Amino acid sequence: MSDTNGQDSLPTKPDVPEHVQDAIRTLIEWTGDDPKREGLLDTPKRVARAWKEYCQGYEHDPALHLSRVFEEVGGYEEIVLLKDIPFQSHCEHHMAPIIGKAAIAYLPTDKVVGISKLARVLHGYARRLQIQERLTAEVAECIWDNLQPRGVAVVIDASHACMTARGVRTPGVSMVTSRMMGTFLEDQRSRKEVLSLMGYG
Repeated sequence: MSDTNGQDSLPTKPDVPEHVQDAIRTLIEWTGDDPKREGLLDTPKRVARAWKEYCQGYEHDPALHLSRVFEEVGGYEEIVLLKDIPFQSHCEHHMAPIIGKAAIAYLPTDKVVGISKLARVLHGYARRLQIQERLTAEVAECIWDNLQPRGVAVVIDASHACMTARGVRTPGVSMVTSRMMGTFLEDQRSRKEVLSLMGYG
């Protein structure tokens, strides 16, 4: 964004309703601090804007990223795989960070999609309050429904701050979830092949 002098300008920060700020002040006070002290005066606005960004996935339909496809694939009919896709989400139980990576694969029929779109689908669902199992299923089903491939495979490997930073407080552990559809579910050899390409073989 540029101003009238051609200089880059900062994006406009969204307004934060007073009742949202009050909710955050209440939380600060409940945890034992003083929301009126200098260092915390602007914290309610910052936290609210941060959460609006964390949850921007609610504002978009991830399926729209799969609406433009390419049918000139030169006869290619093998696995298409995008792996080690970093993502961040927040768990719906404690609103704590979920940080990890995903591998997304599909076996095309007569059309493919730009590879960046697979990552956009992941981020569209990840930028919501989530559980990892549902996130894995939503990504797989979105690709299945919109590309009509012969198979879809999604594997997510993530750490959960609700476990590493609180509660049982066990750092260094990760959770792995997978969703297989079509050929990758029905054919053991195809499933083994895609998992091997993902690094889980």
